[in-house]
Amino acid sequence: MSAIYILLTISIVVAVGFFIAFVIAVRNGQFDDDYTPSVRMLFEDELVKDNQEQTNKTKKSN
Repeated sequence: MSAIYILLTISIVVAVGFFIAFVIAVRNGQFDDDYTPSVRMLFEDELVKDNQEQTNKTKKSN
């Protein structure tokens, strides 16, 4: 029975630790913008291709 009390105490301490870490992360702005990074991943290649095409056009015209 004493093992259950020890495990319960340890689990509560770990849960409180994770909650404190979460609150600190929220206050530091860790979760402010969760939409842009996922969209940037989808469209980044197109931006790189557009920049390369513009660079190639300027090189050909010179």
